[in-house]
Amino acid sequence: MEGAASQATGCHASVHYHHRGHVLSTQGHPTKRLTHGHLIRRLSQLYVGLALYGASSALLVEAGLGLEPWNVLHQGLAERTGLTIGVVSIIVGAAVLLLWIPLRQRPGLGTVSNVFVVGLAMDGTLALLPEAHTLTVRIPLLLAGIVLNGLATGLYIAARFGPGPRDGLMTGLHQRTGRSIRLMRTAVEVAVVVTGFALGGTVGAGTVLYAVSIGPLAQLFLRVFAVPSASDGSTVVATGQPRGAILRP
Repeated sequence: MEGAASQATGCHASVHYHHRGHVLSTQGHPTKRLTHGHLIRRLSQLYVGLALYGASSALLVEAGLGLEPWNVLHQGLAERTGLTIGVVSIIVGAAVLLLWIPLRQRPGLGTVSNVFVVGLAMDGTLALLPEAHTLTVRIPLLLAGIVLNGLATGLYIAARFGPGPRDGLMTGLHQRTGRSIRLMRTAVEVAVVVTGFALGGTVGAGTVLYAVSIGPLAQLFLRVFAVPSASDGSTVVATGQPRGAILRP
């Protein structure tokens, strides 16, 4: 799940492999080994990022001071149905993914993984967290949740395995209507927050703080995780901006 951070579509970045000061030939064995290792790193980033995203959402739920827009809806539906918020997140993610069909969006591995991993990680983390009753505990939980969410967003966007289902909805609406991504995102998330709040979801100071801080945090961590060092001393240099990234609050 990508929420207000609006995780990006796959990065269309140019990647160059260097070994001892020389660009490696695509025919050489060092490049093949590096490519294999690079794929493993990307897969690791994808699933670690998604799991941490679910954990960060659980911290925001436990803080009780306001949730990300989509989790406001998920929490409201969970209150009405008796399902856990993680299960609701999976159901909503799957339903949104079906909307990709008329919008002619193509899901990637990251898209499908997003639907399941985030919800499972959220429920798992909530089961382990003790209840927080005082502000001296809830405020640090909120801040930790927002920072961890930004880190998780940077991790799995940089993995370049496709956008989350909710972001694909926004970019699909952008492509079909010709309206700006910012407008589509705002319209969708306002509708989501209003509906979720009416159903009993939590809107508060945390919702506002998340909205204004998640963009800069995600951009920061995207840069951090987009330029990894290979284990054999080579360097993977990725340049360019993820196409379709929606990281502004």
